[in-house]
Amino acid sequence: MKIYTKTGDKGSTSLLGGTRVEKSDARLESYGTIDELNAFIGLVRDATDHALIREELLHVQHILFVIGSHLACEKEEIRPKLPYFTAADITLLEQSMDRMNESLQPMKNFILPGGHLTISHCHVARTICRRAERHIVALYHDIPKDLLIITYVNRLADYLFVLARYFGHLLKVEEIAWITKSRDQKSEI
Repeated sequence: MKIYTKTGDKGSTSLLGGTRVEKSDARLESYGTIDELNAFIGLVRDATDHALIREELLHVQHILFVIGSHLACEKEEIRPKLPYFTAADITLLEQSMDRMNESLQPMKNFILPGGHLTISHCHVARTICRRAERHIVALYHDIPKDLLIITYVNRLADYLFVLARYFGHLLKVEEIAWITKSRDQKSEI
């Protein structure tokens, strides 16, 4: 199978169902951002040797492929033939966050991303996840909402935030608190 087909050389592509659309179409923004997120999740997974987290992230990557296929599907009669996920997959994210939170100190401030490459990778993945969520919500202004997809992506962003904090705990990296200053205080660098 050849990777290149040359059918997209003029800026269009086919949705799952055959309709050709511009590569700037809202569906492509949605599932393209999910694909970008999936790549960053792979980067986070590769940055740790923690077996349980690697397993969770691999599961997330599989779910993101499922979500991408549904976002690319334009014909309702095709949708039942696609793989799917359930609310149980959202529950898995919540249970994982609860497990990680048991080791973490309560947050007293907003925290700045950073402190270690693995933590920073989690935060980049989190922000890509939030962008994907915005694209999906915008897409669903025009087509029927799949609330399970929206809920999963929302919960995944939360999971990635908690995961960043958990990696900080495991790596013994102090969180960087966001400190606000009044207008009359001088900044020091």
